Amino acid sequence: MDIQIGDVLTMKKAHPCGSRDWEVLRVGADFKLRCRGCGHEVMGARSKFEKNVRQILRDGQVQAHGN
Repeated sequence: MDIQIGDVLTMKKAHPCGSRDWEVLRVGADFKLRCRGCGHEVMGARSKFEKNVRQILRDGQVQAHGN
């Protein structure tokens, strides 16, 4: 999956604040993401986040991701 810094990921499950959108801050073996609703930052394994992605928004373009 091609995910780059600055992309916005729409996840399958919502964050407790209600937002499903996360901004990518760091990529590698781990991802660092910032919630677009409340600003909370999380870091975790790439594999864990990749399987929960529903959509990737990059430069105004939507790239759907389906399993």
